[in-house]
This record gives sequence, C-alpha cells and structure tokens, in this order.
Amino acid sequence: MSDFLRSKAALYWLTAGFILCSLLVLDIRTLIPPDEGRYAEMAREMFLTGDWVTTRLNGIKYFEKPPLHTWMSALSFTLFGLGEWQARLWNGICGIVGVLMVGYTGRRIFGGRAGLYAAMVLASMTFWAAASQFNSLDLGVAATMSLALCALLIAQQDDVTATQRRNWMLLCWAGMALSLLAKGLIGIVLPGGVLFVYAVASGDRGIWRRLHPLSGMALFLLLSLPWFLLVAARNPEQPAFFFIHEHWDRFFLKTHHREGPWYYFLVLLLPATLPWIAALPASLALARKRMEGRFQTTRLLLAWIGFILLFFSYSNSKLPGYMLPVFPALALLAGVYLERASRAAMLGLAGLLAAVGAVGLAFTPHTENLAHTPANAVIYISMQPMLGAAFAAALLAGAAAWLAERRGRRATMVLAAAVGGWLMTQLIMAAYEPYGRYRAGLDFAHVIRDELTASAPIYSVGTYQQSMTFYMGHTVIPVQYTDELEFGLSQEPQRGIATLDEFYARWRSAAAKGEPQYAIVNAGMFGLLQEQGLPMRVRAGNDDLVLVSGGRE
Repeated sequence: MSDFLRSKAALYWLTAGFILCSLLVLDIRTLIPPDEGRYAEMAREMFLTGDWVTTRLNGIKYFEKPPLHTWMSALSFTLFGLGEWQARLWNGICGIVGVLMVGYTGRRIFGGRAGLYAAMVLASMTFWAAASQFNSLDLGVAATMSLALCALLIAQQDDVTATQRRNWMLLCWAGMALSLLAKGLIGIVLPGGVLFVYAVASGDRGIWRRLHPLSGMALFLLLSLPWFLLVAARNPEQPAFFFIHEHWDRFFLKTHHREGPWYYFLVLLLPATLPWIAALPASLALARKRMEGRFQTTRLLLAWIGFILLFFSYSNSKLPGYMLPVFPALALLAGVYLERASRAAMLGLAGLLAAVGAVGLAFTPHTENLAHTPANAVIYISMQPMLGAAFAAALLAGAAAWLAERRGRRATMVLAAAVGGWLMTQLIMAAYEPYGRYRAGLDFAHVIRDELTASAPIYSVGTYQQSMTFYMGHTVIPVQYTDELEFGLSQEPQRGIATLDEFYARWRSAAAKGEPQYAIVNAGMFGLLQEQGLPMRVRAGNDDLVLVSGGRE
C-alpha cells in the first residue's frame, strides 16, 4: 500500500471527503421526471398533510410502493425544508452507508486492504454513484438489502461468538424489514432464495439453525407489520392492489410494459459497473474456490449475485435499477481480487478507463445528432462542455492509475481509478441538467408559481408532469388522463376529470366568474382547446407542453 493510504488519518480524511462530496452533489440538478419528481411530490404532500400512513401522489391515493422512501424524504423536509437536495438526501445517505458497510465487512472478513478496495469499487461503480444522487426507490432497497447481506456475512463467520452471531443476525433481520418497507416482498423473497441456493450448492445445511429465526422474525414483524396493518385499516383496498397487482402481476404479467429480453441485466452490467467491469469475470471465478471452514463467504456472495440477477431476468418487469442490490456483493468480490490481481490485469483496468474517456471525448462534439428537434439540439449542444469534462476526467484518471500501477502503488492505482469513475459519473449527471430542466417543466412552474393560490385549480390535460407539481407547490387535476393514477382515481374519481367536455364546462364556468385557473396541456391536444374557443392566455410553451391561464368569456 502507498504511504498515504497506510495512515489511519489519511483513511479518515478520505472517508470524510467521500461523504462530503457525496452530499454536495445532491443539489446540482433539477428533479428529473418521472421518478425524481414523483417521490419528491409524495414526500412534500406527506410533510404538508401530516398523514404518514396513506401515501398519496398529486393528492390521490398511491399504493404502488411501501412508504420508507417517502417517510425519509418527508423527514428530510421537516428537518431542512423543501428543496432538491433534501428530496435526494435519503438516497445520498443510503449510498454512503452502503459503501461504508461494504468496506467494514470486507476488512473484517477478508482483510483491511480488500475492504478498502471493495469500498472504493462500490463508491465509483457508475450505477451506484449515479443512484446515490437520484431520487428513486432503487438505491434505498439496495442499501437496506446490503445491510442485511453484510450483517449475515459477519454473523455466519466461524470465529464469531454466540452473542455476536445473534446481534448481527438481528441486524440482518432488521435490514430485511427495512427492505420490505422500501420496495415490498423482495425484501424477504430475495434473501430467502439466496439462502436456499447457497445451502444446496455449498452443503452448509446448518445455516438455517444459525439464523436466529424466532427472535429474528419477531423483530422483522415488529418493524414491518404496523404500517401494513394501519394502511389496510384505513384503506381496505390497499392489500389486494399492493400484493396482487404490484407483486404477482408485475412479476408474471406484461401489464406494466417494462419487459425486456432475458439478457437485459447482463448487458446493462457493462456500463453499470464501469470502471471495474474488466475485473468482474476474474472476481467471480476466484470466488468459486472453496474456503476453509464451515461457512463459505464467497459462495454465498455468488449465490446472492446469481439468484437476484436470475430472479429479475425472469420477471416480466425490468428496469435498470432493479439490479442495484447485486453491486455490494460484486464490490466485495472485486475487493478480494484487486488485492491479488496481476500487474497486467491492473494496467488493463486503467487502460479501459482511459479508453472510455478517449472515446467519450471523441463522441461529445456530436451529441446534437441525438436530438429529434431543433430545440433539443440546442439543449444537447449546451451539454457538451460538462460531458467533455466528464470524459477528460476519466482519461486523466486512467492515465494516473496506469502510472501508479507501473510504480507498484496498487492502492493509489485503485484510488485513482475510483476517483475517475466517480467524477465521470457525477459530471455526466451534471451535464444532463439542461435537458432535465426542460423535461421537468421548471421554467413553466416559475412562470405561475408566485401568483398561485391554494384554491386556484390547475388542470393537467392529457398529461401529468411529475416534477411540476413539486416545483409549483400545488397539485393538479388530471383531465382525460389516468396512467399510474388509475387505481387512485378509481377510488377517488372526484380528484380527476374523465372527459374533455367536463373540463370545458368547468373552465367556462370559472371564466364567467373571473376566477383564476390554469392548465398544463399536452401540446398535441392544445388545438382541441383552441377549437373550443376557450378563454385562455398562453403563458409558456414548447414542443411538448403548453401552459395557459384563464380569462373572462
């Protein structure tokens, strides 16, 4: 290890720097729809109403997901006020805790150097670094499942005392309970499936007796069951929708239109695990070797990776974030491998990072070719400086890592590659800001926000812009639109308008009284409103949306 990274003080400074930088980047982008806007708005409404049981989106019952993420974001708003970084704070904390937990587990089980490398790998993997500053549910469930995994690994080591095993297993059960509250039944189904595969493949049948199932299940139910009982008592329709539609149907049917080929996640691993993708095949191969002792740590990690990828590959609902729970396991195995990898392999890793940077730099001047409209071309051109900086960082970091490895400084090499991967990801995310701002309708929201009153209706005609409600600080009335609001509107139809004719009548009635009103209109439907001769004034518009306010007849 280099002299710098041999010092405990240096490691503390490195950790503090990682935590600080991870928190600072939470506030550099607009909340991008649909996910970021949706979950920020749900938390805003929970914060304002004080109802921590019935989750709502746009004032409408929304039971697609459990409440942990909404709780944590609403708590963030309570402590720090409404804002973008506050909405992302839970994800930022989850990303940091996941990295620190992996580093601690790797050091305790495999040795200090492997733990350090594992933490660096996880912190800089493209998808983990990006998800840590993106307001969605996926990293929360990945972090809570990571807590369960790491606690399980430590608890099952042959040299732990009975008390240590019990305490770590209780933490594991707590992690599964939090995972259930973060995303649903996968919080217990996935760990259970992993344990079954591990027990069969390794021959370690005794692991079932070492799980502390009675006290563990009691803690699991104590943490997870109260909300399910409360929400069902207040909303009898919730259990069937949540457990059948959002679990069984999502897994076995194609009703959510998120299907993909069986190799979907295998292909995504290529960009998702940069800059470490080249180390993963050798890491997985090394993990197949049987270890001394009863508990086979690396084989359980293989079972974790394999079962979760297979589970979601079989599912008819596939999204990139679903595979995030495998990243901590991949990082732990990579940490072990990087400690003993050959110099040629490490130079190859550094070269790959530099090559990604060089290819990215060559592509950056041509980003406007991706645009479908002239307006979008302007946006893509404005992204180029930041994209260029991202790929330049990757190129320079790859070169620095290559030089460090040539000089025999393995830890410095890993650190340089990790910093390069992390910086590349953050700068790419920052480069997306002009397009993210456009998609979020932020400029539209600013046009009318200062003149809005609580009683003024805002109609959303043929669309629902997930981020605009948060930025306006005001819910909307969906018109001839259901999509993900369909179930909630079926329970509370008065919160929406089913037909354009009903909307026309309401608009004319309010206009006759001189009452303020607004509408966010799908650009493709705006002509229909004009044909009706509705009294309205265009306040803003682009290729996708038109914002209008009401006037007198």
